[in-house]
Amino acid sequence: MHNVEFKAELKDPTLARGIARTLGAKLSATLDQTDTYFRVPHGRLKKRESINADTNLPEPVEFIFYDRANIARPKLSNYTIYSEDEAKQRFGVRPMPVWVVVTKRREVWLAGTTRIHLDQVENLGAFIECEALVSQKQTVVQCRTQNDEFRKAFMPVMGEPIAVSYSDMLAPDAESESA
Repeated sequence: MHNVEFKAELKDPTLARGIARTLGAKLSATLDQTDTYFRVPHGRLKKRESINADTNLPEPVEFIFYDRANIARPKLSNYTIYSEDEAKQRFGVRPMPVWVVVTKRREVWLAGTTRIHLDQVENLGAFIECEALVSQKQTVVQCRTQNDEFRKAFMPVMGEPIAVSYSDMLAPDAESESA
């Protein structure tokens, strides 16, 4: 599967919610998520555990493998979502080495085929992500256009664009790599 996504610092979550509503987005869920990232030779692999903050019920565990460029503008992301059983078949049953754990509260807003995430990431702060889903009905070019429109709409609440994953920002070796 593919999506076109961008991420930025979020200066004002309350105003961002209002902008999302004006774009026709609907709040789908508020989730408390723990993403455990594993060391893999290429790409990123995370185990996502989510609890619905409204019902306090767990969501199904997902393993998400993805690969994308670390650039601070909208980028194409290639990803595959595995169930726990599928992940065991694909990656083996032995424990994988943990790289970093990311804990966040995520509001998931839906606007057509675009997911808007308003994230409060532990030890990092507030962020906004927009992910436009590529499909047979929506090309990469159309997703980029849609992302550009959303970026313009959210400009008043966005801080610096973010090129990397939250895992990269929190990794113990992140400071030495950027030095």
